[in-house]
Amino acid sequence: MALGMFLFSAGDTIAKLLTETVHPVQVVWSRQLGLLLGVAVLLLMRGPGILKSANPRLQIGRGVLAVCSATLFIVAIGYVPLADAVAVTFVAPFLVTVMGALILRERVGPRRWAAVGVGFIGMLIVIRPGMGVVHPAMLLIMAAAFFFAMRQILSRMLSGGDRIETTVAYTAITSSAILTLPLPFFWQTPDMTRDLPLLIACALLAAGGEVLVIKSLELAQAVVLAPVHYTLLIWGTAYGWLIFGEFPDIWTWVGAGIIMATGLYVVRRERLGPPGCRAPIGGGSPPHPGVFWTKWNLGRLEMLRQFQPLALVVGLDVDAVKLRGGLGHMLIDQTAHDLPMF
Repeated sequence: MALGMFLFSAGDTIAKLLTETVHPVQVVWSRQLGLLLGVAVLLLMRGPGILKSANPRLQIGRGVLAVCSATLFIVAIGYVPLADAVAVTFVAPFLVTVMGALILRERVGPRRWAAVGVGFIGMLIVIRPGMGVVHPAMLLIMAAAFFFAMRQILSRMLSGGDRIETTVAYTAITSSAILTLPLPFFWQTPDMTRDLPLLIACALLAAGGEVLVIKSLELAQAVVLAPVHYTLLIWGTAYGWLIFGEFPDIWTWVGAGIIMATGLYVVRRERLGPPGCRAPIGGGSPPHPGVFWTKWNLGRLEMLRQFQPLALVVGLDVDAVKLRGGLGHMLIDQTAHDLPMF
């Protein structure tokens, strides 16, 4: 997982370098082309059946949102420090909580609402609106986080009817098609000695990061791995300092610390599960079988849905999460979708 975060940050750094000479739309298109080639391989292996969707309109809508979030992020990092951009994107899970409550009517307790509020305060500390210390392009990062959160909401709506391969395929095809339409107006022939190798490296790093993260989720629970996502800020800071001479000021660190602390608090609350249905301290089974076990598992499931790989800059596809327990064989499958866009 940590290596995957390292590769994602390296890809973002290269994308920032490329925005100096290549239009952001071309950069995003190049990365999506790599994903499309991966889907082509998937089609050869599993056949066209993976394109059968119960909700094609939602799938296309998700692809549109993916294009919006990716393009806005790449445009913005051409103007703002990488570490600052990464810190603000960490508010995306809080937006998902708000939208989940308003759109999907999901239950959100007072402590999670408090965590969301504190998380947004942390974001305000980072961007300091009205003080003129942050580039206006930071608003594009906030917009990208909003579109990313909307994409997550569609993912939840799709998870019950479509397979993960279907969502990957639709997002890759839709986003590539949309980005190809305006590409002739922005196309710049890449420099063969600098830009072309960087474009290829950017796509390969994003693909490699996704493979590593998905593999890590096969080997360990998402709740254990979730804190590792915050290493994106460490790598983003390191790359920004070494390559661009950018280093966050003290208030950026304070705001990012608040965002990370509240995010980890949400993970902890969701790991405990609903009140009255929590596992005993030190491990073991919940206090009651049957319905209480089911509620406890659903609490863990909600945590995974809420706090799936959270950084907007990461984006990935998480395989089905299976939680088994209760009387007999109760199996809960939740497919969490989150495409590699950055």
